[in-house]
Amino acid sequence: MSEAEVRVLVVDDQRLIRESIASLLDIQPGIAVAGTAGDGREAVERALELDPDVVLMDVRMPGMDGVEAVAVLRERAPRCRVVMLTTFDDEEYVVRALRAGAAGYLLKDLPARELAAAVRLAHAGVAQFDPAATARLAAALARPAPATATTPPTATASPDGVLTAREAEVLRLVAGGATNREIAARLHLSEGTVKNHISRILTRLDLRDRTQAAVYARDRGLI
Repeated sequence: MSEAEVRVLVVDDQRLIRESIASLLDIQPGIAVAGTAGDGREAVERALELDPDVVLMDVRMPGMDGVEAVAVLRERAPRCRVVMLTTFDDEEYVVRALRAGAAGYLLKDLPARELAAAVRLAHAGVAQFDPAATARLAAALARPAPATATTPPTATASPDGVLTAREAEVLRLVAGGATNREIAARLHLSEGTVKNHISRILTRLDLRDRTQAAVYARDRGLI
């Protein structure tokens, strides 16, 4: 096996589907299937045993489902990038998966070459989302989170006190879809300073990317 190959664990409760996905991926250049699993609990066990680079995880499975497994792997195998691969583009699943730490959300009708490309990108740290899943996420973010005693509808800093007022403002603009250049112009900062702010935000909140940051911002009433 080449050092450049991305090792993948395929997880699906339907044997025919997981074996088909594994077979299709195994012939793609730069991809090597490390193993398969039939549910979330087995996925965690196999991931800890095999140390794959990327886990392709079904959402709905008996016992421990895919979202629960993502949360466990995020804690016990943080190096793994977990991409949800499912037939469901339900808004609740998309948001739950991102909150749990998923690095992408794709639908199973994806052609093999595109799936292989998504695996490589996930390994490189680039989040991958099916257009339908992106639309679901956008709809969720567009709705304001309900205000509570601990989550005000507007805030000058993150309600939990993790971020400074400036970082919270940068996060709010990121969640609104602004680019680094647009944020820099809005706040009269350099793009380098904006990048540093975003890097600190992701580190402090233990988030993977801007998409998870947007979900965090919505949950805490920053948008």
